[in-house]
Amino acid sequence: MKQLSTIGRWLTTTLFCLSAIAFIWQGAFFSGSSAIAAPTATLIASSDAGDQVKGKTREDAGRAKNFIRDTADKVEQTANKNADRVENAADGKGSFVERKAKKDRDRIEKRAEEDAARTEKAVDNTKNAIESTVDKIKGAFSN
Repeated sequence: MKQLSTIGRWLTTTLFCLSAIAFIWQGAFFSGSSAIAAPTATLIASSDAGDQVKGKTREDAGRAKNFIRDTADKVEQTANKNADRVENAADGKGSFVERKAKKDRDRIEKRAEEDAARTEKAVDNTKNAIESTVDKIKGAFSN
């Protein structure tokens, strides 16, 4: 009988805690009743917020692309420096090591350009996806 009483208390306590959590959670979702009563003010704010998000996305995409381009340029500069060092060390005789260094430099430059272009395209795709999503959300609220 004592075990049954203990189980009953635990069940009651658990049910009480779950009910309290449910009421608190529901209160958090419905605390902004003024937004429900006046949806036009919310729509104006969401329109401005959408424009701000799109502007910030464009700005950040531009910064990211500049960073990508700077990184590619630095990689190419380093590859050129290394090839020049090898050429100077080999005294310009066209040795195997010199040819290998030039070939590596060309491959590194090509790879840096390809990677930069691919990354810039990914940045553009992300920016376009965000802007499209913002437009869809604004369209849903304007209907």
